[in-house]
Amino acid sequence: MQRAQVILGRCLRQLREEKKISQEKLAAKSDITYQYLSALENGKENFSIGVLEALAAGLNLSVAKLVAIAYGEKAAPDFPKVNPAYFRKVPLPGKLDLKMLEDALNETQRIIFQINGNLRAIGAKSLPQYIQSNNFSGLISNLLCDSLSDFSCFKHNSHQKYPDLICPSKGSAKEEGLEVKATTQVGKGGESHNGHSGWHLIACYKITPETGNILFIHVMLANLNSHTHEFPDGNYVVSKVNEATGSRRTETYNTNVFGTAKLRDGSVYLDTDEIKHARWKHKRRDGIAIPAFSMFIKKVEQE
Repeated sequence: MQRAQVILGRCLRQLREEKKISQEKLAAKSDITYQYLSALENGKENFSIGVLEALAAGLNLSVAKLVAIAYGEKAAPDFPKVNPAYFRKVPLPGKLDLKMLEDALNETQRIIFQINGNLRAIGAKSLPQYIQSNNFSGLISNLLCDSLSDFSCFKHNSHQKYPDLICPSKGSAKEEGLEVKATTQVGKGGESHNGHSGWHLIACYKITPETGNILFIHVMLANLNSHTHEFPDGNYVVSKVNEATGSRRTETYNTNVFGTAKLRDGSVYLDTDEIKHARWKHKRRDGIAIPAFSMFIKKVEQE
């Protein structure tokens, strides 16, 4: 059996290289020499708790997450991963980049993969079979939020209110927010209960029936206008009373055709093997041109 220092060292090097951080930079952030870091990565030196905490923080991770990745990845090397070739260059909020998003999507898929593996090991059903579809999407939203907090510049909003995540915006100390939703309805617009302006991320996924694992196939990002804006990107939908039960759902703020077009323009990840978007409608307000980064721009130019 490999020693813990070898497993952790190998994982440390892999994560550092994935994040494109040099040994010198990570060593400086962790207050150790790069020679010592090199020895740690090669399994030739032992970690102290303090050094492990500093290195994990330098990689924007907790110690628990670093250890989980080191041992979890080894135990589950075949979890579903998104295809880097399907990422697209679109405007992103704050300091978010494509690698951060890729890592967060993969981490969410890995967690579901491992949960399902543990369930199968005891002869149980897969996770989606125990949870209603809307609640399962809520779970995926929460896991993706947590993964983004671990792998990106966006962190949990400690006040537990709108937005889900916050990050200092580019070039200023101002915080930028990000609302996160997950759904199996590909190309669907966004929805919330507050109707505030700000960035929204809609992550669409499919479930593999045989295993219960998930795979993200479409991710949309857009900065949407609130209900108080001159040109809102959504409308409040007031639910009706269920005559049979007497219950009534909470009203929601759903994107209108203009807000949905914005989200579809901001398709940062699109699995073209799974999704055929050519017939999607993309209505815009008069005088608003299709942005150059939109996946619909070529189609319009050909018409």
